[in-house]
Amino acid sequence: MSARLPPPRSPSASAAGGGRLPFSTPAAGFDEPFERLDACHDRVRRMLTLLLRLGRHLAVSGCIDRQAVAAAADIIRYFDVAAPLHHEDEERHVLPLLLSESDPAWVRFARRVERDHVRLHAAWQPVRADLQRLQAGEWPDLDVVRKRWRSFSARYRAHLRLEDAVVYPITRQRMPDPWLRMMGEDMARRRGVRVARGV
Repeated sequence: MSARLPPPRSPSASAAGGGRLPFSTPAAGFDEPFERLDACHDRVRRMLTLLLRLGRHLAVSGCIDRQAVAAAADIIRYFDVAAPLHHEDEERHVLPLLLSESDPAWVRFARRVERDHVRLHAAWQPVRADLQRLQAGEWPDLDVVRKRWRSFSARYRAHLRLEDAVVYPITRQRMPDPWLRMMGEDMARRRGVRVARGV
């Protein structure tokens, strides 16, 4: 079966993104910050899937073609820009709520998420270097890079499962409305988006 990748988008598809996959416009708005966090998780999963498909595509095609280069650029763009913003959203607004609670289990969850963010950032660096070499036309050692990419994907997906199953449900239920509004406004501000107030 062919391991085709999605074709690169035309420049008109995303003026701000130079024709790349958009990275800062999930369906949910900033007035629904947790829905936006959920949408970011969906985007992370899609990019991890694209990373693994890229590895299969290289193995099948045996060459670095235009699709492979475009996919590498999309993945780099997402994990360099959108993923760190998402982690900062959580560290500024979600984790402090857990850390303020008296339940030691919740504090442990918050600390684990913090550690995960640091480790995922470190794990991303060699993956990023692989993709940059690919963009430069250097043929990779497929056994090595595909193993590294699978490990990165598995670690990231485990992190998302913890947040989806435990961290987000706890904080959704306990976050006061004023904090929720402040969270959405701050998320928008750090992305350069103006949010109308009092509407």
